[in-house]
Amino acid sequence: MNALQQQEQHTAPREISSRAFREAMSHLAAAVNVVTTDGPGGRAGFTASAVCSVTDEPPTLLVCINRSASAYPAFADNETLCVNVLSAAHQEVSNTFGGKTPMAMRFDHAEWITQDTGAPVLADALAHFECRVSQRMPVGTHEIMLCEIVSMSTHDAHECLLYFNRQYHQLPRSVASVG
Repeated sequence: MNALQQQEQHTAPREISSRAFREAMSHLAAAVNVVTTDGPGGRAGFTASAVCSVTDEPPTLLVCINRSASAYPAFADNETLCVNVLSAAHQEVSNTFGGKTPMAMRFDHAEWITQDTGAPVLADALAHFECRVSQRMPVGTHEIMLCEIVSMSTHDAHECLLYFNRQYHQLPRSVASVG
């Protein structure tokens, strides 16, 4: 085998099944968030672990949503959203926004307020980030939204809510503060 054949062998993409990918991703611990919106497309929200920071200048988050999700039409039509970072006390809120609960009823399970963007803010979220969607990119079954932060705040809580190995876990604040 010559050097070119060896290089092609190492760079050729392997067929990775959706099932295998989901199984591997279950081993990636992630913060649990409820992403909300309100505007011309209506009021909606969904539970998401596919949220991460992009840059601090300008402060920007990346948020992914499945285009087949019941919340997607509202997010597609609205230009603002709020990422609400959940504490360990919000497991029921996560389940409600991640399940088949009708959209209007999802907001009945916690206290919501509105601030700068009009997107629902969870009153006692560990942190919240109100954002203006600056870019959208379809990728496979999902849409990636790049979201510039226009307002944010934090709230002290004893534990944050994580999702790992298809189960909720709690990370005590004392452990989260180390480092």
